[in-house]
Amino acid sequence: MDSMDTTLPWYSLYWFSPSTLQAFTWGNPEFLYALAGLPLLFLIRWLLQLKTAQKLPVALTQKDLKTSAFNLIRLLPGLLIMLCIALLLVALARPQKTNEKVEQWTEGIDIMLAIDISRSMEIADFTPNRLDAAKKVATEFIDGRLQDRIGIVVFSGDAFSLAPLTTDYSMLKSLINEMTFSMIESRGTAIGSALAVVTNRMRESDSKSKVCILLSDGDSNAGNIDPITAAELAAAFGIKIYTIVIGKEGMVPFGKDFFGRPNMIENNVDETTMRKIAEIGNGEFYRVLDNRALERVFNQIDKLEKAEIKETRFKDTADYYTIYINWAIVLLLAWLFTKLTFISNVLQD
Repeated sequence: MDSMDTTLPWYSLYWFSPSTLQAFTWGNPEFLYALAGLPLLFLIRWLLQLKTAQKLPVALTQKDLKTSAFNLIRLLPGLLIMLCIALLLVALARPQKTNEKVEQWTEGIDIMLAIDISRSMEIADFTPNRLDAAKKVATEFIDGRLQDRIGIVVFSGDAFSLAPLTTDYSMLKSLINEMTFSMIESRGTAIGSALAVVTNRMRESDSKSKVCILLSDGDSNAGNIDPITAAELAAAFGIKIYTIVIGKEGMVPFGKDFFGRPNMIENNVDETTMRKIAEIGNGEFYRVLDNRALERVFNQIDKLEKAEIKETRFKDTADYYTIYINWAIVLLLAWLFTKLTFISNVLQD
């Protein structure tokens, strides 16, 4: 039984059901062990009484010897007092029910994901390509957060906010899934513009921790805002910046030719700007060359930017020993009734 019905009266047989007794915790469980020896104690007592009781020899014929189930009523006083003691032992064991409530809360972190959707992110040196690999780890990153507000900025030749800071993780994952290269018409990689949009989204945030995760192929060649200037502005608003440069250098597959074979193009990666941005933003710079490395980086950032989860526990303990004391008193009165009235003589004869 998961919960106990405390509205039932003490005389209800509900308190003796196996499920109710199993649901209890016991303050003094050692008294329950004495219950096992109680029947043996009364058996020994009965045998001693049988041996020491006075016997009067009476001659009876065989036809006068009769047995009746009614004769068993003489065992009633002993049974009543044994049950009374058993209930007192149960009461001394202190049956209890404890309800424990745990409240977990955290102040939360504001996190903006700035993801490059330029055509260079279509390069297939990741499986199936750079953008899809980034979308996968971003989704997994969101799944691992608790009460943090997360927003998304996408950028190519320009930048815009795809999602404001929110705890609606289902919506965020849906937007990431729908992210495509065609969302921004202007070509290029405007890292400075992306950081400016991130700063605009987070500048009024009163969170104690504000984080930007900037993922790109690292070559800023568009936009009218210098990436370093944008990083300094973000840092002035207390935004911590992690930068991730994704992609290999040299010949990489990009699209397919007429025969379905991958086209190989020369790819150069500019790490300098992204390293400087991370330095200005008091964050970390990462360079990843494959899917597993990208997953490890997001896992590492996830661990670094965990808010402290505070826990409060409430315990409410209720005792139920009075129920069994009441039953013991009733049985004790019944035992006294059988011992102190004329019924006592009937029971003994």
